Amino acid sequence: MAATGTFREKRGHEARALYDEGFSCNAIARKLGVGVATISRWAKDEGLAFDRSQTAMAVRAHTIDLAESRLLLAKKLQVAAHDLLDSLDGEYLVYSFGGKDNVYSEHTLDRPPVEVIRNAVTTAGIAFDKATKVVEAESGAAGLAPVESMLGRLAQRFGLIEGDGDA
Repeated sequence: MAATGTFREKRGHEARALYDEGFSCNAIARKLGVGVATISRWAKDEGLAFDRSQTAMAVRAHTIDLAESRLLLAKKLQVAAHDLLDSLDGEYLVYSFGGKDNVYSEHTLDRPPVEVIRNAVTTAGIAFDKATKVVEAESGAAGLAPVESMLGRLAQRFGLIEGDGDA
């Protein structure tokens, strides 16, 4: 309790002035060189609350970025699966060492060995399955409506478009 009293006595007026100017909890803590918890506790004791709308918007924007990243990864998985299966078409070069003199040799097969085909098809199938699940999860029941709504709110907030806040 002594730390709270000391803070109020020495820095409370300065913190209140920064709060009244619209500074965030983190910004006040940085300016005064105290912990965020101290500022948060002081604000709570004073019955004050910080505007969390920017934090909420940042969290939503980060969520959208993560969803986009998952979709890009799903696309890469699909491309990799296609490339892997396409690599099975045509001849297959085999390298080997062996024989009495441990000689290096190369020879070409008309097609890859069965175990190579099986591994490639299994890997491509897993990539396809994972990519499909990501795309299905991201599209969901609501589709792009939450993303469009979020972008609309951001545009309104930055004054790029006019609206009633329901975008």
